[in-house]
Amino acid sequence: MSILDWLVIAVYLAAMLILSATIGRGQKSRRDYYLGGQSMSPWALATSTIATQCSTNSLLGAPAFVGFVAGGGMIWLQYELAVPLAMLALMFLFVPMRRGAYISVYQFLEDRLGSSVRLLASSCFQLFRGVATGVTVYGVSLVLTLLIDISYTQAVLILMGVTIAYDVLGGMRAVVVSDVIQVLLIVGAVVASLVMLIAEPGTLSSIPVERTEALDFSWGLSGDGNYGFWPMLVGGFFLYAAYYGCDQSQAQRVLAARDTDDTRKVLLLNGLLRFPLVLLYCLLGLVLAAYSSDSDLVSLLPTLDNGLPNYNLIFPIFVLDSFPAGVVGLVMVGIFAAAMSSIDSALNSLSAATIEDYVNPRGQLSESGLFIASKLTTLGWGLFAVVFSYQVENIAPTVLEAINKIGSMVNGPLLALFVLALIAPGVGAGRAIVGFTAGLLSNGLLWLLAPEVSWLWWNVSGFLVAIGVAVVGSAVDVQWSRSRPPGSNSIILLSMAAGIFVVCLAFSHL
Repeated sequence: MSILDWLVIAVYLAAMLILSATIGRGQKSRRDYYLGGQSMSPWALATSTIATQCSTNSLLGAPAFVGFVAGGGMIWLQYELAVPLAMLALMFLFVPMRRGAYISVYQFLEDRLGSSVRLLASSCFQLFRGVATGVTVYGVSLVLTLLIDISYTQAVLILMGVTIAYDVLGGMRAVVVSDVIQVLLIVGAVVASLVMLIAEPGTLSSIPVERTEALDFSWGLSGDGNYGFWPMLVGGFFLYAAYYGCDQSQAQRVLAARDTDDTRKVLLLNGLLRFPLVLLYCLLGLVLAAYSSDSDLVSLLPTLDNGLPNYNLIFPIFVLDSFPAGVVGLVMVGIFAAAMSSIDSALNSLSAATIEDYVNPRGQLSESGLFIASKLTTLGWGLFAVVFSYQVENIAPTVLEAINKIGSMVNGPLLALFVLALIAPGVGAGRAIVGFTAGLLSNGLLWLLAPEVSWLWWNVSGFLVAIGVAVVGSAVDVQWSRSRPPGSNSIILLSMAAGIFVVCLAFSHL
């Protein structure tokens, strides 16, 4: 990159810090810090949510999968089939949550089922989101080292130094503002690239026809593919409902809406606007594949350990090779910002869950002290992600690949807790936890004994088993206390031990 490109990146990062410091001056409470004072527009909140989901992994992974990876193509769009349906379902779930004026979404579980359920759900979120954030830092920093010729440590310091700083200073409002800017930059870069590529003679006629097929009507039950139409539609519905509704990093943006009407608008806009952005990514992959057939673009890609080109870098390599100085810097800024958008929201939400569910679950501490603690906890989670990112390369690749599968093991049972809290709070804490554990165990057994079944179905099976066990248990005349039944701590420990045991078994099975 040229000096002008580096100057563009430096100006952008400095502007983000100045903006977040300015935003942070008006903050005086946790509600300001975690929810932006609940004064942001639904358009901004929905855009922020989309930015988190369609960030670096999608920007780099979608064009590579659609245009170059064996077995890929426009079937990537099947990922999006269930999003609008999940958003419609969550409109019903979030109305009582919004009325409860929660900061942590897991407080809803305590109000309906008991404190032990709240702690269990929050612990699951913090464990998986904390680890996933460290993995994200590792992956993005590694990409940056390949693109702009800096060391891994330099990439981590630039990426996380700025991200942690503006997150600590500006809180959720800074996160949302930076996400909106990121989406504008990325959309502009993708559209400009599409225009340049389509203008090349013969590009459209060279698009591989076999990669334009967008639907694969397989069931994913007998080894016929993890990403068929039906597992993506049905399993994806439960996956997205759990992710957007039960994951603090996503639900926090919805809770930041001004009122119930804006809450519905955020969900509706997210369901409608995400597809066009992903479609742009996919179209970019098609035209890049067509362009590469008559150019030496693929030869410019760095190679993986197996000697194959790293197709995940096809878009940024095209930018570096084709765009003028200054514009390259803007696109690299977009890639930086896309990475930051997934990390900053995770850090802010991890801090919110820690403070609200562990440090101050009863609201007994002073607001001024909690406000300071909120910022320090965000800093702490950021440092954890940095330290953990240095350990990722020592973890077996199969373990990294299993992270999404472990998430699907938990998604269904976690969603079941919220559904029980919404429509059947009378089941009580004990039965809800036993149902959660049963759902987790059943998914572990599917992983071990039926590997031919798509892991997307685990989102469904875990939910149904958890609901079924809890409801059947409530029909049996066993007395449980609503908020803290005798032995509830033991139940939580046994549940977590069972879950850890299943995860360890699954890892050893890989």
